[in-house]
Amino acid sequence: QAPLVESGGGSVQAGGSLRLSCLASGYPSKWNYCHGWFRQRQGYGREEVAGIDNAQRPTYANSVRGRFTISKDYPKNIVYLQMNNINPEDTAVYYCAARRCGETTYNWWGQGTQVTVSP
Repeated sequence: QAPLVESGGGSVQAGGSLRLSCLASGYPSKWNYCHGWFRQRQGYGREEVAGIDNAQRPTYANSVRGRFTISKDYPKNIVYLQMNNINPEDTAVYYCAARRCGETTYNWWGQGTQVTVSP
């Protein structure tokens, strides 16, 4: 099984909401990993839109702050990205990723889930 599996993508109208889920498993110790949500828009490089550490402290890109919320459900091993007030510029493939806390490189990636926002 892949260590990270995303779900919840789809098509939505501008102003709507989506919640992405990332089932995170397969780590030797799930309590020592930090997670992030990245996206890749057409014609752009991959960017981190939200991150969360082992103490549930979130970080956000300026472009999504106030609209997106990242959270972790430890018992279920799920990392969520709640996306509110979505706009067409949020159209992208969204990826969940994990890294060992204390390191900066994300070593584990999901397969991605497409989010498409129509005007």
